Amino acid sequence: MKAVQIFQSVSEFVCLQRQKYIQHFKPDFSLQNHFIFELQVCFIAIKTLSLIEQLQTEAQINIVLKPTHLPPLPSYVLSLCEFPLDYISQRFYMSEGIVIAMGTVVKYTQGARFLCSEETCPFSEGFNYIRVHIPGATESATVRNDFVCSLCASPLQEDMKFRVLGDKQLVEMIDAKALSAFQGYSNNKPHFRIQSFTVFLRDELSNKMKIGNRYRFIGIPACIQNCSQVTVCIEVNSIQLCSPEARGIRHPASSDIFPTVSKDKHGTGTASIQACSALLAKGGICFIGDLLSQKKDKLELLQSVLESRTTTVFIPGKKYGDVDQQVILPIQTSFWTFVDEDSSSKKYVQKDDTLIGKLDLRSISTNLIDAFGLLIHCNELSCQLVLPLLDHIMKKAIDPEEVPYTISQQFRTQDYEELIVFAKNLQVELSSEAERLIHGYYLASRRVRTDSIHGSKLSTSALKILVSLSEAHTKLSLRRKVLEEDVLIAVLLFESSLTLKHGASVFCVAPNAVFPFDLIDENTLQQRDVYLMQCHQQLLQFIATYSPGTRYH
Repeated sequence: MKAVQIFQSVSEFVCLQRQKYIQHFKPDFSLQNHFIFELQVCFIAIKTLSLIEQLQTEAQINIVLKPTHLPPLPSYVLSLCEFPLDYISQRFYMSEGIVIAMGTVVKYTQGARFLCSEETCPFSEGFNYIRVHIPGATESATVRNDFVCSLCASPLQEDMKFRVLGDKQLVEMIDAKALSAFQGYSNNKPHFRIQSFTVFLRDELSNKMKIGNRYRFIGIPACIQNCSQVTVCIEVNSIQLCSPEARGIRHPASSDIFPTVSKDKHGTGTASIQACSALLAKGGICFIGDLLSQKKDKLELLQSVLESRTTTVFIPGKKYGDVDQQVILPIQTSFWTFVDEDSSSKKYVQKDDTLIGKLDLRSISTNLIDAFGLLIHCNELSCQLVLPLLDHIMKKAIDPEEVPYTISQQFRTQDYEELIVFAKNLQVELSSEAERLIHGYYLASRRVRTDSIHGSKLSTSALKILVSLSEAHTKLSLRRKVLEEDVLIAVLLFESSLTLKHGASVFCVAPNAVFPFDLIDENTLQQRDVYLMQCHQQLLQFIATYSPGTRYH
């Protein structure tokens, strides 16, 4: 109770002093003057209430402003296209971006005490020269060797016993719009440049950002001179994590899939962890491309990450001036890839005992194939993909005013992205019927795909994959409860994948089990419904035969 009363008395006293100061001096509230004003008010309050015994000057007090919001006006939004031409004074701005690189936490000088080197000078003792770091300032403004005494012009010397250290972390970010460069298209621009910017996280904000996440923050911009280069930096005062978004990254074959370590480009000599494709696609999809184009060591690393959902970055202390470190980063990304069946089969002679429906994937390890979870066979001919486009072009050439496929053209890419984001964030639960159907299929499939030599061909992650696929179909259907129809789609996809890996089983499905024919109009949609109902009955019969202990109704 006493502590609360003291706090309230200090707050009331500070407010009273602030009102008196404003009434008498009418200060100019620019950012710098605001710091000075708050400093003077707090000094008077602390001095009057005797809260610090050795308080002698205002320089012993450090005021740090932590705004949580700024007015939603264009003048408060940081535009790197205009900086520094249109920004005369250093002040708070709002900005946002995606973290693409992150340095290790290092120390910086938060505050230092200086004394006059002339022993006869009155300022050779006491707290007359206290320098503290202020947001937006360079660290050379706090500690240098060219400070002089204002009284006798003698050099100042730092009293190292009073140096105060804090934590500092450098983070590289890019504008969210720049992700289009990593998605395989560039808005028809043959050449473009992505400019990253550096943000400083100090003290309690260190390690508050994670690689791959998108953040909205408030900070003060500044230009940092490093040799012949000038870098735009922002000192962050508050951080807010942005909501998840639909994100896809097309991995360039010439770069690394997983994070790497390099030296910090600002000349500090510390390590900086680069995001690479896997972390840039956080919460979304990373398309690797042709799996066979990757080297053996990269494939082994990919398999390890798919199995553990983490990757480890080693930072050698000898190279980066510190002790050895191992940083474990979670990988929250779905990986898509493809294998050209023709190019794969050229390396091996076709075996005569190949099972019906099984693909020849001897060029890829079985464990890596299982780590991906789902295998889909794309057997459409290239001409079949072009025909609908040709039909559309011909119709537009004959009658430019006609808009074919008007229903589908009502939806933009942005609409589909918003649908995916909304569906992804839905919380769903398994119904008892859906859960029994999953377990029944799993037990029956395990029984028919087990032999005395190799054991079961179902991986340990089969149940997890079935549940995940069922929940995904439920979310895309904008429902919150997983039904049997969702499990059916999951089973058809999963059984198709098993057929490609190990050949067909008693529960035989079509090569394109979910969409066995083109969907053109309402009649074909009704045909698909009838087909799925038949598949559902076949699934129930399969479970009743090979897992008779499971009951449904």
